[in-house]
Amino acid sequence: MTMNPTYLPKSHNIENDMAEEYQFDYRKAKPNRFAPSHNARVVILDEDVAKVFSTPSAVNDALRSLIKSASQET
Repeated sequence: MTMNPTYLPKSHNIENDMAEEYQFDYRKAKPNRFAPSHNARVVILDEDVAKVFSTPSAVNDALRSLIKSASQET
């Protein structure tokens, strides 16, 4: 529930609610249990490429084929 400024005491100054700087202790940080556990990479395809490769599996198959043919050439 957010507080409506009309319910705050008159002495409350909204401008001073946040400190100028916060120090975060990374040693106490915990992994986000709601985040997916797989390592995903986001790649933005150009519009013309996205029309040809409409699914992630189509992109992956094409890239794997390219990798395989490139490794056979060496």
